[in-house]
Amino acid sequence: MKSGFVTIIGRPNAGKSTLINRLIGEKVAITSPKPQTTRTNLRAIVTEKDYQLVFTDTPGIHTPKTKLGEYMVKTAYSGLESIDAIIYIYDATLGKDISSQDEEILGKLKECKAPVFLAINKVDAVIKDNILEIIAVLKDRAEFKDIIPISALKNDGVKILLDEVAKTMPEGPQYFTEDIITDSTVKEICAEIIREKILLFTNEEVPHGTGIEIIIFKEPKKPGQSTLIEANIYCEKDSHKGILIGKQGSMLKRIGSSARHDIEKLTGTKVNLKLWVKVKEDWRNSAGILKELGYK
Repeated sequence: MKSGFVTIIGRPNAGKSTLINRLIGEKVAITSPKPQTTRTNLRAIVTEKDYQLVFTDTPGIHTPKTKLGEYMVKTAYSGLESIDAIIYIYDATLGKDISSQDEEILGKLKECKAPVFLAINKVDAVIKDNILEIIAVLKDRAEFKDIIPISALKNDGVKILLDEVAKTMPEGPQYFTEDIITDSTVKEICAEIIREKILLFTNEEVPHGTGIEIIIFKEPKKPGQSTLIEANIYCEKDSHKGILIGKQGSMLKRIGSSARHDIEKLTGTKVNLKLWVKVKEDWRNSAGILKELGYK
């Protein structure tokens, strides 16, 4: 048995969470077109006959403007410590001009002792010549164990990437049983699903200024009963609260309905989901509230 820990790192919207979900064949990481969707390190476990890989999905590297942003960047870089391999995802749609965020990541990767795999993602959205140009620019910017073009969305090249990473793993124990695909709790995933729907259905600064607190989570005691979930949605302004609730509660109903659908698939039960919207001004800069919401 080979086993090891692998960190996936990259700038916002590079496709890290999409890759995580594709690797394990289940949705455990939320995704959206908006940057800074992932806020905490999330582990996903891939177990095969001869190896087990524990992947960590990290927040996108960006220039932080709040204490929450600082936490996210610090969390992402903490994923580079004491690991067996790194997958650096580069967004092929950005072309060969390297952004400041990617420059920062490349600088950090030069300091890492673990082997680094360059996964050029979203190759389904660009022509082959563009991919070759990106490889030419990046191949000497850090020491890469391998460079693999992939499309996490289309599941193209993902198995190749998985197999190549597995080859570099040391011999070791099986850390998790075969049926475990993440060490996140169902409660934590439910909170993230609610936040994902806010990211999908609202615009501008509203989604980035929201945080989810699950205040009640009761699983059914008997077959046929519903899972009861009650959650607070925190936002920073009264105007944001109005947007999140919507005319006659239409937006909140939309968020709740979509979240309930996904949570029911996750839990395999009917779900009674109740949501409340509350204003906590500048909560992203409050150490106390960040700790309450699990950003610690």
